[in-house]
Amino acid sequence: MAHDGQDLTLGGSALLPDLLALTGAAIAPAEEVLEIAKARVRGLVEEDGRVSGRRVEEHQTAAHGLAWLATYVEALRQMHAWAEKLEATGDFTEVEQLILQIAFGEYLAQIRGGIQMNQGEVVRLQDLGLTAGDEDRLAADPVRTLLGSGNSQAARLRLVALMQERSAEITVGKSGLEDELEMIREQFRRYSVEKVLPHAHDWHLKDELIPMEVIEELAEMGVFGLTIPEEHGGLGLSKASMCVVSEELSRGYIGVGSLGTRSEIAAELILAGGTEAQKEKWLPRLASGETLPTAVFTEPNTGSDLGSLRTKARKDESGDWILTGNKTWITHAARTHVMTVLARTAPGTEDYKGLSMFLAEKTPGTDEAPFPDDGLSGGEIEVLGYRGMKEYTVNFDDFRVDGENLLGGEEGRGFKQLMETFESARIQTAARAVGVAASALDVGMAYAQDRKQFGKPLIAFPRVASKLAMMAVEIMVARQLTYFSALEKDRGHRCDLEAGMAKLLGARIAWSAADNALQIHGGNGFALEYAVSRILCDARILNIFEGAAEIQAQVIARRLLA
Repeated sequence: MAHDGQDLTLGGSALLPDLLALTGAAIAPAEEVLEIAKARVRGLVEEDGRVSGRRVEEHQTAAHGLAWLATYVEALRQMHAWAEKLEATGDFTEVEQLILQIAFGEYLAQIRGGIQMNQGEVVRLQDLGLTAGDEDRLAADPVRTLLGSGNSQAARLRLVALMQERSAEITVGKSGLEDELEMIREQFRRYSVEKVLPHAHDWHLKDELIPMEVIEELAEMGVFGLTIPEEHGGLGLSKASMCVVSEELSRGYIGVGSLGTRSEIAAELILAGGTEAQKEKWLPRLASGETLPTAVFTEPNTGSDLGSLRTKARKDESGDWILTGNKTWITHAARTHVMTVLARTAPGTEDYKGLSMFLAEKTPGTDEAPFPDDGLSGGEIEVLGYRGMKEYTVNFDDFRVDGENLLGGEEGRGFKQLMETFESARIQTAARAVGVAASALDVGMAYAQDRKQFGKPLIAFPRVASKLAMMAVEIMVARQLTYFSALEKDRGHRCDLEAGMAKLLGARIAWSAADNALQIHGGNGFALEYAVSRILCDARILNIFEGAAEIQAQVIARRLLA
C-alpha cells in the first residue's frame, strides 16, 4: 500500500486534478438523465392526465428505480455542495477530496450501469424507459473522467492510508457542520465510548433492556428535549443537532440512539396537533424524561397500510374513550408512561379518514408484569437485533383513555397528525443509520489492522482496504443527505422527499457497511462474541422500520411524479 499519494502498481497520483470543477460539471448531465427518466416513467404511470396508483404498481420497478435515481442525483448535489463549503473555509484536505472523487466515480458508474437497490435488485436506465441515445448525456468529458479514474484502487488505498494516520479523529472527513454542532458531537461521542460501548454487546446478548441509569443520564444531557421549544421545557435546538446526537449514540448502540425517537415523535405530534392544554401538560414531561412515550400504530395485518387499521375507540357516557384491538411491533412498550395510539373512531369507515390519535396514559411495567393496567395486555416479540428497548404486542380490551387525551380534541385527524411527524422520524432514522454504519467501520477497521494473515495485517490487502474506503465514502454520502434534510426542516421547508431519500440510502449503506465489516472478520464475524455480529443484526432493521425500503421508494416516486 502506498502512503504518499502514489499507487505503486498503477503509477500516478490518486487524486484527480481540478476535482471540484469536474464534480460540478458532472451534476448537470446526471440531472438531465433524471429529467428524461421522470418523463418516461410518468408516461408509464399516467392515466387521463393523472398518476394512477394502479399503474404505479404495474410499473413498480420503473417507479422505484426513479426514486433511487433521484436519490443518487441528490446525493451528488449534496456531496458537491459539502466540498464547496469546505473549500471556502480551507478545510478541503486530501481526505475530503478522495471521498468526493470516489463518491462521484462510484455513483455515476451505478447511474450509468445499474443502481443497487439491494443485494439482489439492480435497476438500470433502460428499466426506466431510457434509450442508448438518452444515456449519451453521461458521455460528457467530466463524467467520463470521473467514471474512468474517480473510484480507482489508487484512490481507495490512499484514503485508507490516511484513515490509519488519523485514527484519532471522530469521523473520516470533516462533516461541514458548524463548530457548535461538532462540540455536541464530541460530547456524545465521549459519552458513547465511556458509558455505552463497554456494555452494548452484553445488553444485546442477554436481551436486556437498556438500564434506567442510562436513560436518566441521557435525560440530564437533554436528549429527550433536544428539539422541544424552550418555552415548553426543551432545549430548542435544531433538527441538525438531533442528527448529530442520534448518530453518535447509535454508533455506540442503536438501542441507545433510538431512545429519543419516541420522544421526538410524541413531541412532534403534540406540537403540531395538540391543544394548548396538552402542550402544557405533556411537553415539559417529555423534555425532562419524566414521561417516556411509546408509539402504538402498527397492527398485525396492516404493516405499512395504516389506512386500514382496525383498533377501535368508542366514547362512553362519561366522555372517556374505550380502546379495543391489537397492535404489534411496539418498541419500548412495557416501561413507558404514555402511548400515542392511532385508532378508528368513525364506525363503518375503512380508510384513514376515520382515524384519531390518542395520548393514552399507562402504568410502567416490569419484565415480570409488563402491562399491569386493566384492559391492557401483551407480550415480548423475540428479535434478531435492536433489542435494548424490546418489541411487544399490545392488546386493548376495553382500555380506558381520558376524554381530554384525544390529540387536538378533534376526531378524524389522526392520520394527518401522524403524517406530520414523518419528516422528523425519517431524518432521525437516517442519522441512526449513519451511526450504525460508522460503528461497522470502527470495528472493521480495528480488526483489519490487528488481524494478521500470510505475514501482514488484513488492511494491507487491497480488497480489504477497498471495503473500508467505500464504507467511509458512503457514510459521508449518507451523512450529507441526512444533514441536508435536517437543515431544510430547520428552515421551515417541506422536506419529506429529502428525508425519505436520506432514510432510503442511509439504511442500505448501514447494511452494506455491517455486511462488509463482518466479511473482514471472516469466521470470527459469525461468532456471537464479536460486536460485528450485533451490528449486522441491528443494521438489518433500518431497511424495515419507519417505512420499509419498498414503501419509501414508492412514496418518493409519487412525490417526484406528482
